[in-house]
Amino acid sequence: MSVRPRCARTCLWIDPLAMIVVQRDEGAFCVGQAAHAWVSGQLARRWGNGRFAAPEPFDEFCLGAEQHDVGMAEWDLAPTLDEDSGFPTSFMDMPLSLHLNLWSAAPRRVLTLSPYAALLTSMHGHALYADRQTPEPDPEEDDRVRRFVEEQEAFQRELLDRLGEDPDRARHNQRLLWSLDFLSLSLFMDWAPDSVPTPTRSGEPEVEIRVAPAGEDRLRVTPWPFGEDEVRVRCQARHLAGPASGEDELHRALAAAPWVRLERTLVPLP
Repeated sequence: MSVRPRCARTCLWIDPLAMIVVQRDEGAFCVGQAAHAWVSGQLARRWGNGRFAAPEPFDEFCLGAEQHDVGMAEWDLAPTLDEDSGFPTSFMDMPLSLHLNLWSAAPRRVLTLSPYAALLTSMHGHALYADRQTPEPDPEEDDRVRRFVEEQEAFQRELLDRLGEDPDRARHNQRLLWSLDFLSLSLFMDWAPDSVPTPTRSGEPEVEIRVAPAGEDRLRVTPWPFGEDEVRVRCQARHLAGPASGEDELHRALAAAPWVRLERTLVPLP
């Protein structure tokens, strides 16, 4: 079974956790998941206004947003080949077993940076699978997912206890990270128009944040959750001029590919 892109409305288990491939006339721009997570962190640092509360604890949350996909960093250096396109495999086709293995290791990789960031990483991975829906049940895959969910829940209980963190605030932050992840990916993927349920302030109901195209490399967002009138973010990508005929050729091309800076802009609804 492969990983398919999640639907923001139904909050499914699937997450784009392989390389993001942005294809243009001049070739493909390959964005690693750690780079996309950095964009999530940039958005987190600008989040908050009269309607939406800024993240709290601020620095720990922003670090978690920046690091939540760190489990993919090494894999993105030498991804598998999509034989149809000749470019790296998109996140839509990552095998479940590989996805689970990477997510199982990710929270502990973040633990030495910050236990709170590790908690958020675990909660994000858990959210991808806790409400998993598949058209045809597979007992073996279902058992793998069940074990993963139970392991992450035990890891979270330990960290919540040791940090003395309020579980309700942690859940609020997990939902906020989910929304930031969605917004970051929407800047690179052809998802808009779409929406994602998003927390506002403690004790207040969530709202649907909607995104729509606003021109090339621009995204319109409503209601506006940021403290600035316009938000610009950036990340680095590897540029491949053309497709590869085999995986070894792909890896050589990626190793030699020039790094380019991709910039994206979010703007409010007029």
